[in-house]
Amino acid sequence: MIFRSNKKMKSFNLLGILLLVLLISCSEKTNADSSKALETKSASYSENTTGKVTFIELGSVGCVPCQAMVPVMDDMRKELADQVEVVFHDVWTEEGEPFGRQYGIRVIPTQVFLDKEGNEYYRHEGYFAKEEVYAILKQGGVEIK
Repeated sequence: MIFRSNKKMKSFNLLGILLLVLLISCSEKTNADSSKALETKSASYSENTTGKVTFIELGSVGCVPCQAMVPVMDDMRKELADQVEVVFHDVWTEEGEPFGRQYGIRVIPTQVFLDKEGNEYYRHEGYFAKEEVYAILKQGGVEIK
């Protein structure tokens, strides 16, 4: 009996190690693919000079909910480019980490909405669906077509 239990334990341990290796390798590929889609800007937006509403996504290319926000940000860039400045900061990098502190984030992703004067008027934590994002942008004066 004890011998069989040890074999089962070894099988479970081996299976666990294989799953961990698989997850890590998938994560590395996803991170590489996502880093192309997410753009990191290093300017501070506490003083808005664009005259647009600013949408700031604070997250990481290695975060699944953050990756789910990429299509939402892409749509904003295409559909609302004349009214909304879309900014992404990867807070798990040396360049992006100060923005996490600046905006006092607790979890990623966090979305921060700044009005045309650069004042924060709304904040959300977690994945944020496009329709909900657009409703908040409307509150900031963005005309959704």
